[in-house]
Amino acid sequence: MKSQPNHDYAVRYRGFLLLPQMNNSWLVRPERSPMKLLPFRTEPCSLTEVKKILDERLANQKTLSRAA
Repeated sequence: MKSQPNHDYAVRYRGFLLLPQMNNSWLVRPERSPMKLLPFRTEPCSLTEVKKILDERLANQKTLSRAA
């Protein structure tokens, strides 16, 4: 019998929870309100890649809020 990877954990990163999904994608949710970004899912990728995606979205959010 093949063992299933454990998806019962969350990674905390910069005020967000990174939750692994069964298809190797990630659910990214803010830890608390107010939300800086809405929750989103990634394509299947590694933890390092999802951190880069989140960093890019946070950087884009900062530039948008400065422009407003």
